[in-house]
Amino acid sequence: MSDVIYLDNNATTAVAPQVREAMEPFLTELYGNPSSIHTFGGQVARHVDIARQQVAELLACHPAEVLFTSCGTESDNAAIRSALPVNPHRKNIVTTRVEHPAVRNVCHTLERPAPIGFDNRVIELPVDQYGELNLSDVDNALDEKVAVASIMWANNETGVIFPVETIADMCRDRGILFHTDAVQAVGKLPIHLEGTAIDMLSMSGHKLHAPKGIGALYVRHGCRFQPFVVGGHQEHNRRAGTESVPLIVALGKACELAGANLDRERTTVRALRDKLEKALLASCPDARLNGHPQHRLPNTSNISFEYIEGESILLMLDEHGICAASGSACTTGSLEPSHVMRAMGIPYTAAHGSIRFSLSIYNTEAEIDRVIEVLPPIIRRLREISPFGRAAAQRDGSSQ
Repeated sequence: MSDVIYLDNNATTAVAPQVREAMEPFLTELYGNPSSIHTFGGQVARHVDIARQQVAELLACHPAEVLFTSCGTESDNAAIRSALPVNPHRKNIVTTRVEHPAVRNVCHTLERPAPIGFDNRVIELPVDQYGELNLSDVDNALDEKVAVASIMWANNETGVIFPVETIADMCRDRGILFHTDAVQAVGKLPIHLEGTAIDMLSMSGHKLHAPKGIGALYVRHGCRFQPFVVGGHQEHNRRAGTESVPLIVALGKACELAGANLDRERTTVRALRDKLEKALLASCPDARLNGHPQHRLPNTSNISFEYIEGESILLMLDEHGICAASGSACTTGSLEPSHVMRAMGIPYTAAHGSIRFSLSIYNTEAEIDRVIEVLPPIIRRLREISPFGRAAAQRDGSSQ
């Protein structure tokens, strides 16, 4: 499928060729268990240590602060579920209305009354029309009842970046643990954890050109932590289970590549995104950008095309081999707009027509030119057959 134009990199990414090459030996001849005492297993353990160092270098932290997990969702669960028992006299969780379901749903699970649940209270902070937090709201929510605040580094739908280092400082001053879901930020933004007040950070390999099924959780040295997966002694007794060495090695290599490509994300990828965004907003009437114009990831653009369904746009783009994502949850069978669009107060007529384009270093200018050529006629055609679109056109015509 070399003719596919893939603009859905916030969902998952292609595995980098260098990553596939790095993991290959551990799928064939180097299959020993890294916990074994013999040399055959011990040599594998050394490669796990190298991968841990590579992840730590991307995050600018100590390797001992990195533990490997199966994915970002597990990392989020492990962080939040750990923070409550280590702070037994605090029951509240502070998060936002725009978190990924990996955080949002576990928080609501923990809010269920005992004995079925845990009898915690979840405080969801609002965002403004640009998807940004008000730090005064954060400050007011962080009281002596809060055990943990979990606030994403960058939003998966809009790319909006939150001031997590500032919020982490606010939490530290109040004795509150701070966790950030940085799944979308790692590899796209420079991250330097050393010296910050961030206690825990989640990341996922398949968002930065490693395979699916591998992630990591940063746990700051000195941060109290209760394991989520219990069993053997692996990961320094913080996450049981035999290490998936091929995937760990792959994640390490992907982090090494991501560090080397950060400047390309900031320049080349951003330039392609801006070209796509500018052209579509100019050529498609009743199109609007969702999220802050500047304070967002360099690869992400979320645009609403009013009066039409995002699912219809995606299906017609798919006929041209173009992959994007809908900002509306209608692709999962729901008729409601996504919780992110609702939290931002996006009008109903626009929220349903939201499309997220998320680029990577592998996208080309020719691909962007093709989308700019294909999409505006699709929007015009869908507006012609949409009763909402026709009504808007008649209204605009009568007002001229």
